[in-house]
Amino acid sequence: MSSVLQGFTKSLAMTFVSEIGDKTFFAAAILAMRYPRRLVLAGCVSALIVMTILSATVGWAAPNLISRKWTHHITTLLFFGFGLWSLWDGFKQGGGESEELAEVEAELDSDLKANGKATKDNNSKIEDENKKQNRPFLTQFFSPIFLKAFSINFFGEFGDKSQLATIGLAADENPFGVVLGGIVAQLLCTTAAVIGGKSLASQISERIVALSGGMLFIIFGIQSFLTSVE
Repeated sequence: MSSVLQGFTKSLAMTFVSEIGDKTFFAAAILAMRYPRRLVLAGCVSALIVMTILSATVGWAAPNLISRKWTHHITTLLFFGFGLWSLWDGFKQGGGESEELAEVEAELDSDLKANGKATKDNNSKIEDENKKQNRPFLTQFFSPIFLKAFSINFFGEFGDKSQLATIGLAADENPFGVVLGGIVAQLLCTTAAVIGGKSLASQISERIVALSGGMLFIIFGIQSFLTSVE
């Protein structure tokens, strides 16, 4: 079985380049500007950890359903496919303002309006949540803000490139290492988004991120292709 360290480093690098500039990254940055950062960070990180564990579990179970040789070949194809997809996205990206950031912000704004939460009501809600910080820590997990951050990030990851890549990686590498690497990368990215807010998110070049991620996926694909499986 592959080493934990190899699974950790691959998962860390892959998840980091996949999540920086991703829709969930931008969502965390925008939510942190509107609500208490601690609740937003807790909700986002919790959702991403749960998704990482679920994805790795599916990948770990895959070789028990079909032969390890086939899962290895499928993983190799996934890496090459995601690599070419990311490179294509990178070459198509312009040098202007992030379209993904604008899209996420528009979605969150429309969500607020749909729920009848105007800016003044939103500000008063933030004050109410700040007052609730004195409550026992565990009871804060029932906060609407925590649940909102959790649900946006959890469902935002379904079918995402990073989720599918995590499944493929866990099928080919040590799943424990994949989970650890994914969680560390998610924690780093989400913390940066929450602390940096929109100012940091707007400085990220989606073109560079996409090209870097594409190259990394291609490298993983080549390594997987050259690795023999019994």
